[in-house]
Formats: sequence, C-alpha cells, structure tokens
Amino acid sequence: MKKNKTFKLALGGICLALTIIFMFAGSIAPGVELTLFAISSVFVAVMILESGVGGGVILYLAAVILGLILVPNKVGLIPYVFLFGYYGLVKFFIEKLKSAVAQIIVKAIFFAAVLCIGFLGFKELLLGAVSLPDMPIVILIIAGVLFLLLYDYIYTLAINLYITKVQRKGIDNFKLS
Repeated sequence: MKKNKTFKLALGGICLALTIIFMFAGSIAPGVELTLFAISSVFVAVMILESGVGGGVILYLAAVILGLILVPNKVGLIPYVFLFGYYGLVKFFIEKLKSAVAQIIVKAIFFAAVLCIGFLGFKELLLGAVSLPDMPIVILIIAGVLFLLLYDYIYTLAINLYITKVQRKGIDNFKLS
C-alpha cells in the first residue's frame, strides 16, 4: 500500500503524541524511567519505516522540542535526548553494514562512547538518585554496553512486531497472539 502525505503526517502526529506520553511518564516515574524512554524510542523507527530517515529525524527533533516545553522535569529528559530518542536513526545506519558481527561491534563501540560521556561527564544528571555499585568505571561501562545490546535486541523485536503485525497486515488486523 502506497502511503500518501496525509497518512505520513497523521502517523507522525500519533507517533509524536505517544513519544511525548512515554517521555512525560519516564521523566516522573521512579524506577521505570529507562523502560519508558526505551518504549518512546520505538516511534522513531516506525517513522523511518513509514516515511524514511527524514521522518525519523523530524519526529526526534519535534519530540525533543515539545518535550522541553511540556515535560515538567527537564533533567528527566536527558536519557531520551542523549541516547534513546535518536537510537532508531543510529540503528538504521549501523544495520546497513553487511556483517552482523560488524554491526554488533559498531553498536558496542557507540554504546561505550555514550556511556563514557554519560558516566564521566554527566553522571549526576543521568543517574540522579540511582546509586551504582562501587566498581571500577570500566566494569560499569561493560555492563552498560551489555545491557544496551539487550535493549537493541528488544528494539529489533519491537520493529519486527510492527512490520509483521501492523505494517504488512494493516492496523485493522493487529493482534498480538
């Protein structure tokens, strides 16, 4: 089915609204904030699938701007702004590599770089009241990379669910079972 501009615009509005809802909840819900930011990041992938990279970029930028306006806890937006929000775009380009091993290596390097910047530069802002185990930063970064590789796998499953249950069959036939 060819998607027209009206469909893409409406889908963008829906994805933006859902992104803001999850961002808002993630900024105020203690204990599950990273999960909610991870869910909010999937909508960028939906826009990439339906309208290309440009649609994903526009959704990410619109979510950041609208989030800064609507979400009361601005510091709570940091995980979305600096990792989860644009990860669908990063994933799209990394997965253009032919080798699955190369993809994993590049993702691990990307995650390590983001975590290094986060831990060394913005630890208090990123973690807030979360206390990390008293371990060397290298161990924490390795554990973080493994966690984010798991996030990437789950992100892939969510994209595949969207493709198989919604995009190919249509929203009218959406069933999780």
